[in-house]
Amino acid sequence: MQERLQKLIAAAGIASRRHAEQMITAGEVTVNGKVITELGTKADPEKDHIKVRGKLINPTLERREKVYVLLNKPKGYLSSVTDPDGRPTVLELLPPSLGRVYPVGRLDFNTEGLLLLTNDGDFTNFITAARNKVDKVYEGKVKGIPEEQAIARLRRGVTLEDGTRTAPAKIRRVGETETNTWFEILLHEGKNQQIRKMFELIGHSVIKLRRSRIGTLRDDELKPKAWRRLTPDEVKLLMQKRTPRTKPKPRSNTNAASHGSPRQ
Repeated sequence: MQERLQKLIAAAGIASRRHAEQMITAGEVTVNGKVITELGTKADPEKDHIKVRGKLINPTLERREKVYVLLNKPKGYLSSVTDPDGRPTVLELLPPSLGRVYPVGRLDFNTEGLLLLTNDGDFTNFITAARNKVDKVYEGKVKGIPEEQAIARLRRGVTLEDGTRTAPAKIRRVGETETNTWFEILLHEGKNQQIRKMFELIGHSVIKLRRSRIGTLRDDELKPKAWRRLTPDEVKLLMQKRTPRTKPKPRSNTNAASHGSPRQ
């Protein structure tokens, strides 16, 4: 069966789909000896010889097992494959026996909590696509006591300093002291450091941030730095499309239409 080259390259664990697209446009991919530079080109790994930087990827595709990992990311790790500055990455917390996997989305360097990693490009695209509305729930500790009016602004969506507009969010105050407040924040889509930037906008910095749920997936028993494989049922549930809610149609008052207006 024919599939897009960038999808096949990602499935082989060579690069993320976005990086695979860059490799194609750079002329680093050949199909049956012909250099391919056009995105959207398809190939059949059962019939076509596909090479990336001169290396045949067909054997890898034949034996490639799809891997889905849930990691409890600690503070101080990057959600990336490598870092030019030498900072630790989340891949250092996983054994080499898992093969090449990539973070699904990201948690910033100082944010803790649940992070998915996989070699399945379709899974990554589904979880990260805003249209699929996969909920992400965060627990945040904020400096000071924000006024309810300010939190209502964040719920509706705000324009950040860089000009980007945040989508509506669910924010619930779960506790406070004289100096700090704890919130639970639910996002359908998230921009880089969005929650931190949102609270900075109303004058309250985030002291601690942890992601506690992704879609249907939660694991309070998973310790920081620990990981586990997802079960097939967990993968299936995460990739279920949400049915959009529709407002009920107003009932037609046939009696009123037939017998005149009701008494006031």
